[in-house]
Amino acid sequence: MNKSVLAALALAFSGTAAAAATGINPDNVDTSVRAQDNLYRAINGSWIDKTVIPADKPGYGAFDKLRDEAEADLRTLIETTAAAPNNAAGSEAQKVGDLYAAFMDEARADAQGTAPIATELARIDSIKSKAELPALMAHLQQIGVTTPIGMAIHQDNKDSTRYIADFYQSGIGLPDRDYYVNKDAKFVQLRAAYAAWAGRALELIGSKNATAAGQKLLALETRLAQQHWTNVETREAEKTYNKYPVAKLKALSPGFDWAGYMKALGVAESAVVISEPSYFSGFAKVYRETPLATWKLYFKQFVTADYARYLNKPLVEARFDFYGKTLNGIPENRPRWKRGVQLVEGGIGEALGKLYVAKFFPPENKARMLALVGNLTRAYEAEFDTLDWMSPATKAAAKAKLATFVAKIGYPEVWRDYSALRISKTDLVADVMAANAFEYQRNLKKLGKAVDRSEWGMLPQTVNAQYNPEMNDITFPAAILRPPFFNAAADDAVNYGAIGGVIGHEISHGFDDQGSKYDGQGNLKDWWTAEDRKRFEARSKALIAQYDAYEPVKGFHVNGALTIGENIADLGGLTIAAKAYQLSL
Repeated sequence: MNKSVLAALALAFSGTAAAAATGINPDNVDTSVRAQDNLYRAINGSWIDKTVIPADKPGYGAFDKLRDEAEADLRTLIETTAAAPNNAAGSEAQKVGDLYAAFMDEARADAQGTAPIATELARIDSIKSKAELPALMAHLQQIGVTTPIGMAIHQDNKDSTRYIADFYQSGIGLPDRDYYVNKDAKFVQLRAAYAAWAGRALELIGSKNATAAGQKLLALETRLAQQHWTNVETREAEKTYNKYPVAKLKALSPGFDWAGYMKALGVAESAVVISEPSYFSGFAKVYRETPLATWKLYFKQFVTADYARYLNKPLVEARFDFYGKTLNGIPENRPRWKRGVQLVEGGIGEALGKLYVAKFFPPENKARMLALVGNLTRAYEAEFDTLDWMSPATKAAAKAKLATFVAKIGYPEVWRDYSALRISKTDLVADVMAANAFEYQRNLKKLGKAVDRSEWGMLPQTVNAQYNPEMNDITFPAAILRPPFFNAAADDAVNYGAIGGVIGHEISHGFDDQGSKYDGQGNLKDWWTAEDRKRFEARSKALIAQYDAYEPVKGFHVNGALTIGENIADLGGLTIAAKAYQLSL
């Protein structure tokens, strides 16, 4: 979800006890500025002036403030759970406590050095030919290591009743292809720093000629990135749905052993989705032309980079120096306890969420949210009738889709089963690998089964919200349903302006430039008349042009085509939230 507009508005509602009656804290407002001249400054000016960005963050706002509060609560829950005297072996309480304790044992991590990943590095060193690389890639994917091919199991976009394996471009350590191909001096410097980090990572596991190795890996990743589709292209739902019989993958990527790769992945499907076909053809060429020795360096570097945060201090610091300081401008690494909480969330998150909900999410909040969602939905339905550019046929189809929306509030009805996951207090890296492999197998087992529409894609303790076009559902985790976004003691107007804007934003995603291509069952299906789609796209182009003109940092403009979905959702969400508040009266 786009946090910019909604967070800006929410800052004004960061409450104090004195403001509880309305939910608005006047101390955050800049009364010297008229709202019609500068809405952002008028609402948030005083808060901006007096708030210092924490040293472990690139920025700070309502989402960050609430996330800090949730993390502190989670830490208390974890430490209390870990200290309980009767946690049975194999219980969720034991796993939550021991995973956190394993991460917090910094002395053990420093003493072990890089020994915890020695087996993986030796596996790579032992490879004698490229014929062994597909199986290696499959193995590394299962333990959470970056490889040139990514794979996810999700609903088939043309048949939402079944799951399918989707293969997509991957294999780079910088955020996206633009970081490798942009010629601006800032990106040139970032690439040099990235090569230095890659070399340093290899040096810390004993590799020689680290500087040359880093440059060699940058060159390889640049070739891969050049095959990548742009971020704008990968947003296109129809362009990225390319169903291939597995038998034809060999022709798509000559020289790459798809049969061996799929077998090692455990994917026994007859057809899969290839999100970016041209990437897979380009990857095959890079794969064939790159020497085995370079590929071995590449995989060793990614094993090290992806597990560096769980190893000794030199690797933790080297990784943060690049990804934290250089890439994101963050002066200080997050406190170790926060990183420990993050690990537990990633490894056994719903077990931790269960504890969080029991402590911090009263049942009445869920009932209040359902009422809010109901009024937002009514407002959307009424709004469709006012659109003079949309035909009756498309309006009817839009209302039919809206009627099938499912709201997931607070927490899942069925909790995830972690009984197969083994966690040890004394082997952090093995724990992380086990958690990654558990999640991989959990998803792999979905193939061939009916789609579980009750499954959540977010954790209850996540401060965010989501629309999933494949499920046609909107999710509002428990952790965002707190002040300043949701305040049971506040005036309704505040809740409609804050969490109501979030609800409206997420519903709007069902009708943005991409969400509008899915029907109410989550299938890619054109339910618009051709004329209405043209009119919608003309309005979208105008909004793209508006955002293209914005220059938040001198020399760098917003990419309106990339942000259009979020811009539509912000504008639609806030508009509908205001209308829903009027309906509630």
